[in-house]
Amino acid sequence: MNFAIAVLVLLILGTLASQAKSRTYYKSGLINTYEQWMRQYDRNYADNAEKERRFNIFKNTMNYVDKFNNEGKQPYKLGLNRFADLTSEEVLRNFTGYKPPPFRSFSSASTGHNSFLYRNLTANDVPASVDWRNQGAVTDVRTQFQCGCCWAFATVAAVEGIAKIKTGNLVPLSVQQLIDCSTSQWNHGCHGGYMENAYAYIIQNGGITSDASYPYLDRDDLGCRATGNGLNNVRITGYEHLPRNSEEALLKAVSGQPVSVCIEVSQHFQMYRSGVFTGEDCRGMTNHAVTIVGYGTTEDGIKYWLAKNSWGRDWGENGYMRILRQSQSPQGVCGLATFSSYPTISTTSNDKYYCNRD
Repeated sequence: MNFAIAVLVLLILGTLASQAKSRTYYKSGLINTYEQWMRQYDRNYADNAEKERRFNIFKNTMNYVDKFNNEGKQPYKLGLNRFADLTSEEVLRNFTGYKPPPFRSFSSASTGHNSFLYRNLTANDVPASVDWRNQGAVTDVRTQFQCGCCWAFATVAAVEGIAKIKTGNLVPLSVQQLIDCSTSQWNHGCHGGYMENAYAYIIQNGGITSDASYPYLDRDDLGCRATGNGLNNVRITGYEHLPRNSEEALLKAVSGQPVSVCIEVSQHFQMYRSGVFTGEDCRGMTNHAVTIVGYGTTEDGIKYWLAKNSWGRDWGENGYMRILRQSQSPQGVCGLATFSSYPTISTTSNDKYYCNRD
Protein backbone atom coordinates (compact mmCIF):
# COMPACT_ATOMS: atom_id res chain seq x y z
CA MET A 1 0.00 0.00 0.00
CA ASN A 2 2.77 2.40 0.93
CA PHE A 3 4.53 1.49 -2.31
CA ALA A 4 1.41 2.36 -4.35
CA ILE A 5 1.08 5.70 -2.59
CA ALA A 6 4.71 6.46 -3.25
CA VAL A 7 4.30 5.68 -6.95
CA LEU A 8 1.20 7.88 -7.11
CA VAL A 9 3.03 10.75 -5.44
CA LEU A 10 5.91 10.39 -7.90
CA LEU A 11 3.49 10.42 -10.83
CA ILE A 12 1.79 13.55 -9.54
CA LEU A 13 5.08 15.29 -8.97
CA GLY A 14 6.26 14.27 -12.43
CA THR A 15 3.08 15.62 -14.02
CA LEU A 16 3.38 18.90 -12.16
CA ALA A 17 7.03 19.22 -13.15
CA SER A 18 6.13 18.49 -16.78
CA GLN A 19 3.38 21.10 -16.71
CA ALA A 20 5.71 23.65 -15.16
CA LYS A 21 8.33 22.88 -17.80
CA SER A 22 5.72 23.25 -20.56
CA ARG A 23 4.63 26.60 -19.13
CA THR A 24 8.27 27.69 -19.06
CA TYR A 25 8.75 26.67 -22.69
CA TYR A 26 5.49 28.41 -23.63
CA LYS A 27 6.46 31.65 -21.90
CA SER A 28 9.96 31.48 -23.35
CA GLY A 29 8.56 31.02 -26.84
CA LEU A 30 6.04 33.80 -26.28
CA ILE A 31 8.75 36.18 -25.09
CA ASN A 32 10.82 35.36 -28.18
CA THR A 33 7.81 36.07 -30.39
CA TYR A 34 7.23 39.34 -28.56
CA GLU A 35 10.87 40.39 -28.90
CA GLN A 36 10.80 39.64 -32.64
CA TRP A 37 7.58 41.65 -32.98
CA MET A 38 9.16 44.56 -31.08
CA ARG A 39 12.10 44.59 -33.48
CA GLN A 40 9.81 44.39 -36.52
CA TYR A 41 7.80 47.43 -35.41
CA ASP A 42 10.67 49.28 -33.70
CA ARG A 43 8.96 49.26 -30.31
CA ASN A 44 10.69 50.86 -27.33
CA TYR A 45 9.15 51.43 -23.93
CA ALA A 46 9.84 53.96 -21.20
CA ASP A 47 10.61 51.37 -18.52
CA ASN A 48 10.26 47.69 -17.62
CA ALA A 49 6.86 48.25 -16.06
CA GLU A 50 5.51 49.64 -19.32
CA LYS A 51 7.12 46.79 -21.26
CA GLU A 52 5.48 44.25 -18.96
CA ARG A 53 2.09 45.91 -19.38
CA ARG A 54 2.44 45.90 -23.16
CA PHE A 55 3.62 42.29 -23.08
CA ASN A 56 0.45 41.24 -21.28
CA ILE A 57 -1.69 43.02 -23.90
CA PHE A 58 0.35 41.37 -26.64
CA LYS A 59 -0.09 37.95 -25.02
CA ASN A 60 -3.86 38.37 -24.78
CA THR A 61 -4.00 39.57 -28.38
CA MET A 62 -1.94 36.62 -29.62
CA ASN A 63 -4.14 34.13 -27.76
CA TYR A 64 -7.25 35.78 -29.18
CA VAL A 65 -5.86 35.76 -32.73
CA ASP A 66 -4.78 32.12 -32.47
CA LYS A 67 -8.16 31.03 -31.09
CA PHE A 68 -10.06 32.88 -33.82
CA ASN A 69 -7.91 31.55 -36.65
CA ASN A 70 -7.98 27.96 -35.34
CA GLU A 71 -11.77 27.99 -35.15
CA GLY A 72 -11.90 28.90 -38.85
CA LYS A 73 -15.54 30.00 -38.78
CA GLN A 74 -15.10 33.14 -40.90
CA PRO A 75 -13.65 33.74 -44.40
CA TYR A 76 -10.85 35.92 -43.02
CA LYS A 77 -7.84 35.68 -40.75
CA LEU A 78 -6.47 37.90 -38.00
CA GLY A 79 -2.79 38.65 -37.41
CA LEU A 80 -0.26 40.26 -35.09
CA ASN A 81 0.19 43.66 -36.71
CA ARG A 82 1.44 47.00 -35.37
CA PHE A 83 -1.55 47.23 -33.00
CA ALA A 84 -0.85 43.98 -31.13
CA ASP A 85 0.34 45.72 -27.92
CA LEU A 86 -2.42 48.34 -27.90
CA THR A 87 -5.90 48.24 -26.42
CA SER A 88 -8.89 48.80 -28.68
CA GLU A 89 -9.47 52.12 -26.93
CA GLU A 90 -5.96 53.28 -27.83
CA VAL A 91 -6.40 52.32 -31.46
CA LEU A 92 -9.71 54.19 -31.71
CA ARG A 93 -8.24 57.25 -30.00
CA ASN A 94 -5.05 57.50 -32.06
CA PHE A 95 -5.50 55.74 -35.41
CA THR A 96 -9.02 56.55 -36.64
CA GLY A 97 -10.58 60.03 -36.72
CA TYR A 98 -13.93 60.00 -38.53
CA LYS A 99 -16.04 62.53 -36.63
CA PRO A 100 -19.03 63.95 -38.52
CA PRO A 101 -20.95 66.91 -37.09
CA PRO A 102 -24.00 66.13 -34.96
CA PHE A 103 -26.15 67.32 -37.85
CA ARG A 104 -25.47 66.77 -41.55
CA SER A 105 -26.74 68.26 -44.79
CA PHE A 106 -27.37 65.82 -47.61
CA SER A 107 -27.75 68.43 -50.31
CA SER A 108 -25.34 68.04 -53.20
CA ALA A 109 -22.55 70.55 -53.54
CA SER A 110 -21.81 69.47 -57.08
CA THR A 111 -21.95 71.87 -59.98
CA GLY A 112 -24.29 70.52 -62.66
CA HIS A 113 -25.56 67.57 -60.59
CA ASN A 114 -28.36 68.08 -58.11
CA SER A 115 -28.56 64.43 -57.10
CA PHE A 116 -26.78 61.09 -57.46
CA LEU A 117 -24.55 61.21 -60.54
CA TYR A 118 -24.77 57.47 -61.21
CA ARG A 119 -28.50 57.06 -60.55
CA ASN A 120 -29.39 56.06 -64.12
CA LEU A 121 -26.88 53.22 -64.41
CA THR A 122 -28.46 49.81 -64.90
CA ALA A 123 -27.16 46.38 -63.98
CA ASN A 124 -25.85 45.99 -67.52
CA ASP A 125 -23.84 49.20 -67.15
CA VAL A 126 -22.00 48.01 -64.04
CA PRO A 127 -19.03 45.63 -64.56
CA ALA A 128 -18.88 42.39 -62.60
CA SER A 129 -15.64 43.54 -60.97
CA VAL A 130 -13.62 46.75 -60.74
CA ASP A 131 -10.16 47.41 -59.36
CA TRP A 132 -9.06 51.02 -59.81
CA ARG A 133 -5.50 50.02 -58.92
CA ASN A 134 -5.31 48.18 -62.24
CA GLN A 135 -6.37 51.39 -63.99
CA GLY A 136 -3.57 53.35 -62.35
CA ALA A 137 -6.03 55.46 -60.37
CA VAL A 138 -4.77 54.60 -56.87
CA THR A 139 -1.57 55.85 -55.26
CA ASP A 140 0.54 53.84 -52.83
CA VAL A 141 -0.85 53.05 -49.39
CA ARG A 142 0.32 55.53 -46.78
CA THR A 143 0.35 55.57 -42.98
CA GLN A 144 -1.45 58.11 -40.80
CA PHE A 145 0.57 57.10 -37.70
CA GLN A 146 -0.86 58.49 -34.44
CA CYS A 147 -2.86 61.27 -36.03
CA GLY A 148 -6.63 60.94 -36.18
CA CYS A 149 -6.89 62.13 -39.78
CA CYS A 150 -8.33 59.13 -41.65
CA TRP A 151 -10.90 61.59 -43.06
CA ALA A 152 -8.11 63.45 -44.90
CA PHE A 153 -6.59 60.26 -46.34
CA ALA A 154 -10.00 59.05 -47.54
CA THR A 155 -10.65 62.43 -49.16
CA VAL A 156 -7.29 62.57 -50.90
CA ALA A 157 -7.59 59.00 -52.26
CA ALA A 158 -10.95 59.79 -53.83
CA VAL A 159 -9.69 63.04 -55.39
CA GLU A 160 -6.56 61.32 -56.71
CA GLY A 161 -8.77 58.71 -58.33
CA ILE A 162 -11.17 61.03 -60.14
CA ALA A 163 -8.26 63.23 -61.28
CA LYS A 164 -6.58 60.22 -62.88
CA ILE A 165 -9.82 59.10 -64.51
CA LYS A 166 -10.53 62.54 -65.95
CA THR A 167 -7.03 63.49 -67.08
CA GLY A 168 -4.84 60.41 -67.15
CA ASN A 169 -2.48 61.93 -64.55
CA LEU A 170 -2.03 60.33 -61.13
CA VAL A 171 -0.62 62.80 -58.60
CA PRO A 172 -0.18 61.87 -54.91
CA LEU A 173 -1.92 64.74 -53.13
CA SER A 174 -1.31 66.46 -49.82
CA VAL A 175 -3.05 65.03 -46.77
CA GLN A 176 -1.16 67.52 -44.61
CA GLN A 177 -2.74 70.45 -46.44
CA LEU A 178 -6.18 69.23 -45.43
CA ILE A 179 -5.06 68.71 -41.84
CA ASP A 180 -3.59 72.23 -41.63
CA CYS A 181 -6.05 74.18 -43.74
CA SER A 182 -9.45 72.43 -43.74
CA THR A 183 -10.17 73.54 -40.20
CA SER A 184 -13.49 75.38 -40.42
CA GLN A 185 -16.63 73.98 -38.84
CA TRP A 186 -16.09 70.32 -37.87
CA ASN A 187 -12.62 69.37 -39.10
CA HIS A 188 -9.98 69.35 -36.37
CA GLY A 189 -6.75 68.05 -37.86
CA CYS A 190 -5.41 65.05 -35.96
CA HIS A 191 -8.45 65.16 -33.69
CA GLY A 192 -10.96 64.10 -36.32
CA GLY A 193 -13.03 65.38 -39.19
CA TYR A 194 -15.11 64.26 -42.14
CA MET A 195 -14.69 64.07 -45.88
CA GLU A 196 -17.44 66.38 -47.13
CA ASN A 197 -15.97 69.36 -45.31
CA ALA A 198 -12.57 68.53 -46.84
CA TYR A 199 -14.10 68.46 -50.33
CA ALA A 200 -15.69 71.83 -49.64
CA TYR A 201 -12.30 73.24 -48.62
CA ILE A 202 -10.66 72.01 -51.85
CA ILE A 203 -13.39 73.68 -53.93
CA GLN A 204 -13.19 76.96 -51.98
CA ASN A 205 -9.39 76.97 -52.05
CA GLY A 206 -9.25 76.43 -55.79
CA GLY A 207 -7.57 73.04 -55.48
CA ILE A 208 -5.14 70.94 -53.51
CA THR A 209 -1.38 70.62 -53.92
CA SER A 210 0.81 67.53 -54.21
CA ASP A 211 2.24 65.53 -51.36
CA ALA A 212 5.72 66.32 -52.67
CA SER A 213 5.05 70.06 -52.28
CA TYR A 214 3.31 69.77 -48.91
CA PRO A 215 4.45 66.46 -47.30
CA TYR A 216 2.80 64.58 -44.49
CA LEU A 217 4.07 65.27 -40.94
CA ASP A 218 1.40 63.52 -38.81
CA ARG A 219 0.87 66.65 -36.69
CA ASP A 220 -1.57 69.55 -36.70
CA ASP A 221 0.15 72.36 -34.80
CA LEU A 222 1.97 74.20 -37.62
CA GLY A 223 -0.89 76.15 -39.17
CA CYS A 224 -1.90 76.39 -42.82
CA ARG A 225 1.05 76.89 -45.15
CA ALA A 226 -0.81 76.71 -48.47
CA THR A 227 -1.04 80.14 -50.07
CA GLY A 228 -1.90 81.00 -53.63
CA ASN A 229 -3.39 78.90 -56.43
CA GLY A 230 0.09 78.34 -57.84
CA LEU A 231 0.54 75.54 -55.33
CA ASN A 232 -2.56 73.65 -56.44
CA ASN A 233 -2.11 70.54 -58.56
CA VAL A 234 -5.71 69.32 -58.71
CA ARG A 235 -9.05 71.07 -58.63
CA ILE A 236 -12.50 69.58 -58.15
CA THR A 237 -15.78 71.28 -58.93
CA GLY A 238 -18.07 69.57 -56.44
CA TYR A 239 -18.94 66.51 -54.41
CA GLU A 240 -21.99 64.34 -53.90
CA HIS A 241 -23.47 62.17 -51.20
CA LEU A 242 -24.61 58.68 -52.10
CA PRO A 243 -28.10 57.53 -51.13
CA ARG A 244 -27.87 56.27 -47.58
CA ASN A 245 -27.87 52.58 -46.69
CA SER A 246 -27.66 51.39 -50.28
CA GLU A 247 -24.91 49.03 -51.38
CA GLU A 248 -26.51 49.11 -54.83
CA ALA A 249 -25.85 52.85 -55.08
CA LEU A 250 -22.32 52.33 -53.78
CA LEU A 251 -21.72 49.69 -56.44
CA LYS A 252 -22.81 52.07 -59.19
CA ALA A 253 -20.58 54.83 -57.88
CA VAL A 254 -17.49 52.66 -57.42
CA SER A 255 -17.90 51.39 -60.98
CA GLY A 256 -17.19 54.99 -62.00
CA GLN A 257 -14.61 56.17 -59.44
CA PRO A 258 -13.14 55.57 -55.96
CA VAL A 259 -15.54 56.54 -53.16
CA SER A 260 -14.81 57.62 -49.59
CA VAL A 261 -16.85 55.87 -46.90
CA CYS A 262 -17.08 55.72 -43.14
CA ILE A 263 -16.82 52.41 -41.30
CA GLU A 264 -16.51 51.02 -37.79
CA VAL A 265 -13.14 49.83 -36.49
CA SER A 266 -13.78 46.79 -34.31
CA GLN A 267 -11.20 44.52 -32.69
CA HIS A 268 -11.33 42.19 -35.69
CA PHE A 269 -10.93 45.11 -38.09
CA GLN A 270 -7.94 46.29 -36.06
CA MET A 271 -6.21 42.86 -36.28
CA TYR A 272 -7.36 41.94 -39.82
CA ARG A 273 -4.75 40.10 -41.89
CA SER A 274 -6.41 38.56 -44.97
CA GLY A 275 -9.61 37.23 -46.52
CA VAL A 276 -13.10 38.72 -46.80
CA PHE A 277 -13.99 40.61 -43.62
CA THR A 278 -17.55 40.01 -42.37
CA GLY A 279 -17.54 42.32 -39.34
CA GLU A 280 -19.49 40.11 -36.97
CA ASP A 281 -18.05 42.01 -33.98
CA CYS A 282 -19.15 45.47 -35.19
CA ARG A 283 -21.67 47.37 -33.08
CA GLY A 284 -22.92 50.04 -35.47
CA MET A 285 -20.77 53.04 -34.47
CA THR A 286 -18.78 54.37 -37.44
CA ASN A 287 -15.46 55.92 -36.36
CA HIS A 288 -13.05 55.54 -39.28
CA ALA A 289 -12.83 56.47 -42.96
CA VAL A 290 -11.45 54.47 -45.88
CA THR A 291 -11.73 54.62 -49.66
CA ILE A 292 -13.52 51.95 -51.68
CA VAL A 293 -11.36 51.44 -54.77
CA GLY A 294 -13.04 48.41 -56.26
CA TYR A 295 -15.16 45.32 -55.82
CA GLY A 296 -15.22 41.72 -56.99
CA THR A 297 -16.00 38.09 -56.19
CA THR A 298 -13.68 35.43 -54.75
CA GLU A 299 -13.19 32.02 -56.34
CA ASP A 300 -15.55 30.70 -53.66
CA GLY A 301 -18.27 33.08 -54.82
CA ILE A 302 -18.04 35.60 -51.96
CA LYS A 303 -18.74 39.15 -53.13
CA TYR A 304 -16.54 41.83 -51.62
CA TRP A 305 -15.59 45.50 -51.56
CA LEU A 306 -11.94 46.51 -51.91
CA ALA A 307 -11.01 49.17 -49.33
CA LYS A 308 -7.82 51.23 -49.18
CA ASN A 309 -6.85 51.99 -45.59
CA SER A 310 -4.31 54.45 -44.16
CA TRP A 311 -2.48 52.14 -41.76
CA GLY A 312 0.51 51.22 -43.93
CA ARG A 313 1.27 48.24 -46.16
CA ASP A 314 1.99 45.91 -43.23
CA TRP A 315 -1.69 45.97 -42.20
CA GLY A 316 -4.20 43.69 -43.91
CA GLU A 317 -3.57 42.66 -47.50
CA ASN A 318 -0.71 45.06 -48.25
CA GLY A 319 -2.71 47.93 -46.77
CA TYR A 320 -6.07 46.89 -48.25
CA MET A 321 -9.08 45.04 -46.91
CA ARG A 322 -11.71 42.98 -48.68
CA ILE A 323 -15.11 43.50 -47.04
CA LEU A 324 -18.23 41.42 -47.55
CA ARG A 325 -20.52 42.92 -50.20
CA GLN A 326 -24.30 42.50 -50.28
CA SER A 327 -24.56 41.82 -46.57
CA GLN A 328 -27.91 41.28 -44.90
CA SER A 329 -27.75 44.71 -43.28
CA PRO A 330 -28.83 47.72 -45.38
CA GLN A 331 -26.02 49.71 -43.73
CA GLY A 332 -23.45 47.28 -45.11
CA VAL A 333 -20.75 45.55 -43.07
CA CYS A 334 -19.72 47.79 -40.16
CA GLY A 335 -21.78 50.67 -41.58
CA LEU A 336 -19.81 51.19 -44.82
CA ALA A 337 -22.96 52.15 -46.76
CA THR A 338 -24.30 54.67 -44.23
CA PHE A 339 -22.41 57.84 -45.26
CA SER A 340 -20.50 57.78 -48.55
CA SER A 341 -19.35 60.58 -50.83
CA TYR A 342 -17.18 61.31 -53.84
CA PRO A 343 -15.72 64.38 -55.55
CA THR A 344 -16.84 65.50 -58.98
CA ILE A 345 -15.03 67.27 -61.77
CA SER A 346 -16.75 69.21 -64.52
CA THR A 347 -14.78 69.26 -67.77
CA THR A 348 -17.20 71.54 -69.64
CA SER A 349 -14.84 74.44 -69.10
CA ASN A 350 -11.06 74.32 -69.14
CA ASP A 351 -11.06 76.94 -66.42
CA LYS A 352 -12.77 74.64 -63.93
CA TYR A 353 -10.14 71.96 -63.67
CA TYR A 354 -6.50 71.38 -64.27
CA CYS A 355 -3.87 68.88 -63.26
CA ASN A 356 -0.33 70.20 -63.08
CA ARG A 357 2.45 67.59 -63.23
CA ASP A 358 5.07 69.93 -61.79
